[in-house]
Amino acid sequence: MPSFTVFKGSKDGSIVQSETKKGELKGDQVLLKVTASGLCGTDMHYRNADMVLGHEGVGIVEETGPDTKVLKKGDRVGWGYEHDSCGHCEQCLRGNETYCPERAMYGMADLDQGSFAKGAVWREAFLFKIPDNLPDEAAAPLQCGGATVFNALHTYKTDPIETVGVIGVGGLGHLAIQFAAKMGCRVIVLSGSDSKKDEAIRLGAHEFFAMKGAKEIKVSHQLNRLLVTTSSLPEWDLIMPILAPGATIHPLSVDDGNFSIPNMPLILNGITIQGSVVASRHVHRRMLEFAALHNIQPVVEKFPMTKEGIEEGMAKLEKGGMRFRGVFVV
Repeated sequence: MPSFTVFKGSKDGSIVQSETKKGELKGDQVLLKVTASGLCGTDMHYRNADMVLGHEGVGIVEETGPDTKVLKKGDRVGWGYEHDSCGHCEQCLRGNETYCPERAMYGMADLDQGSFAKGAVWREAFLFKIPDNLPDEAAAPLQCGGATVFNALHTYKTDPIETVGVIGVGGLGHLAIQFAAKMGCRVIVLSGSDSKKDEAIRLGAHEFFAMKGAKEIKVSHQLNRLLVTTSSLPEWDLIMPILAPGATIHPLSVDDGNFSIPNMPLILNGITIQGSVVASRHVHRRMLEFAALHNIQPVVEKFPMTKEGIEEGMAKLEKGGMRFRGVFVV
């Protein structure tokens, strides 16, 4: 019976080291040795919950169940926000298993394990082989952060000639810049200040605008698509005039408040607000292939996969000092 070390949240927000035990592997279950985990903003939301944290995992296959068909011992795999689905409802049959009514998602199921751990047991059907040219610390943040921004661009059919706006140059935003640029789009970045301008341009942005204190923004082309990667709402008085008619806005960060937007510009310009969760498995696999082909990698800061390392990384993220994605490594 496999057992492994895990790191949990707690009522007071401190990290608790614990042990998880699993039964003998059955079906297509796979035992993994975790090698890296990304730190996502969503993990901060669950820090005060009695559950194992982390959902951007990379690991090595240690053992496989009797019904596994693809993976073998030694394979390097990743996993993300969704762990299971029913497999027979309309959404699953359409390849939209992330909207399955019986979906097993981080924070709602499998609370005894996560990617802040030394091991895990997951279904083969929800694991993804990692391309050889993506190191563990780069692959881990792609399992949620990368999949989230790629899903918005790919699933909703971004055209290469579009102008894509990205609000925020953080864990999600710096990946959105790279994906959109490599898709052939003109990328315009909107940020609070100029502090991240050089990095945004290096990652593929064609234009950069600091919004703090600005009265208006003059872009070379109106935005056909806008990815909102910050938890705070943008200044719509600055944003709405630079959206092209028929533009789509993708709110991608998790926030407990309402997403509010001026009514008349929305109606008069035919703006679409498109919600989305993490990528389906089909899109997730495409995201990894695309990232490997175009050498898209997150900018990371590494911390040890220990109680102290996790607390250090979370404290840095909470203070807004992370550039741009924290990764815990074993």
